[in-house]
Amino acid sequence: MSKERTDWEQEVLGPAIERHAERQPEFQTGSGIPVERVYDPDSTGDLDYSKDIGYPGAFPYTRGVQPTMYRGRLWTMRQYAGFGTAEESNKRYQYLLQQGQTGLSVAFDLPTQMGYDSDHPLAEGEVGKVGVSINSVRDMEALLDGIPLDKVSTSMTINSTAAILLAFYIAVAKRRGVSPSALTGTVQNDVLKEYIARGTYIYPVVPSMRIAGDIITYCAQELPRWNPISISGYHIREAGSTAVQEVAFTLANAVAYVEEVLRRGLHVDSFAPRLAFFFNAHSDFFEEIAKFRAARRLWARIVSDRFGAQDPQSQMLRFHTQTAGATLTAQQPDNNVIRVTLQALSAVLGGTQSLHTNALDEALALPTERAARTALRTQQVIAYETGVASTVDPLAGSYFLESLTNEIERGAMEYIERIDRLGGTLKAIESGYQQQEIQDAAYKWQADIDNGSRTIVGVNRFQDDQPLAVDLLKVSSELRAQQVESLDRLKVERDSDAANTGLGALRSAAATNANLMPHIINCVEKLATLGEISDALRTVYGDYQATN
Repeated sequence: MSKERTDWEQEVLGPAIERHAERQPEFQTGSGIPVERVYDPDSTGDLDYSKDIGYPGAFPYTRGVQPTMYRGRLWTMRQYAGFGTAEESNKRYQYLLQQGQTGLSVAFDLPTQMGYDSDHPLAEGEVGKVGVSINSVRDMEALLDGIPLDKVSTSMTINSTAAILLAFYIAVAKRRGVSPSALTGTVQNDVLKEYIARGTYIYPVVPSMRIAGDIITYCAQELPRWNPISISGYHIREAGSTAVQEVAFTLANAVAYVEEVLRRGLHVDSFAPRLAFFFNAHSDFFEEIAKFRAARRLWARIVSDRFGAQDPQSQMLRFHTQTAGATLTAQQPDNNVIRVTLQALSAVLGGTQSLHTNALDEALALPTERAARTALRTQQVIAYETGVASTVDPLAGSYFLESLTNEIERGAMEYIERIDRLGGTLKAIESGYQQQEIQDAAYKWQADIDNGSRTIVGVNRFQDDQPLAVDLLKVSSELRAQQVESLDRLKVERDSDAANTGLGALRSAAATNANLMPHIINCVEKLATLGEISDALRTVYGDYQATN
């Protein structure tokens, strides 16, 4: 190959470049990985097919976690949705299910995420704005009205209050006669990335990890079909990280969660099969495909080498993907359909287990029904019209793709080893290490857009002066009053002594090592509200104050 390449460079490439120079002196991925002019068998180094690539459904799962992948079953089309009241969001879920969506994905408003009921002063102006408002089990009942919980898989994007929302879900299932053991779905429950990138934390890091571990432990024993955590690189990427950082910081967080549960005496194979992951699909097409493959291979090696996992299910990195919200533009929003299509295609070619496609209007507002339908149709066209689901990992063996997969795995492992040297994920977060790395990457990305070295179509090149012609969804300003009225009615109708007794028992348990999930479920069943349960834990743990 070396001689053939030299001959090609001298006889073919050289004269071509003399006639017409390349567009720029060097090319690189969004993570700064150099992109060579052309790749050949020498580009993949000492890559061993059996050890590094292998077959789908077999270690190290580079090519996918199932031997037949989408030939057996397509990915779950799980459109993220929620706004206003539970009743309004339920209508959107029913509509999307009728349009062919195959799983629910619930977005909650900021007060719900931060542990505040709708009547709290800090909730003013935020109720129902970026997700559905849930104050009590009654709201959850309305949200899930008419949805068969033993047949539909539900994902809930919730973190600091994940235990409470999961308890609401369990309570609704029990009221309908559905056993918790029959429930399928995911609760995000990844509080570490909140400190790193997103900010919807409540308690200090240590008690937050304790609650996350309680959820994982409880689900391992009581909800065997439920994913108790979705370890999320999505928000890390939205905050401005590179693809390499997204993989590294996500898997480093996963290591911390595994260590938290192992300290409780569980064996890794008793809970690791239900660990799920959540990644971003950005716009650098081949880098994204390589990222998914590298993450799968790296996690298989970490969980087997570091934690001794023997069950193949423990070694499989199963993940949900959402297209990149940060890449959506308010300028020329129709372009977002193109961006989302390519991002979704990269997730499918990378072997995702479920997928959300963003709507074209989400840089401006919550998606309208029409925009949400188009986003869902994007997945359906990819699934049924393109042929990409007909074979497993169709880009495997590409010299470029395999080289990129190697580089992303290598770079991510270097970050993980650096975090280990800092004392682990929690210590690194406290020192601000991951936060600073992300901020530096985000600054460079924006600087490249500002100076024109990175093109965003319709933003810094190819602009036009056409007026914006997009219908936007508006959430009623009267929503908070409706929710407060509902809260007041619940507090009048419930047995307040029973609710207060449950909250007292929760406070007492929080001061011990007892698993908090049974106590939270008891509070929920006694009609305690999300804010009351969160406040009970605040009295024990306090509020986290960021220092950097």
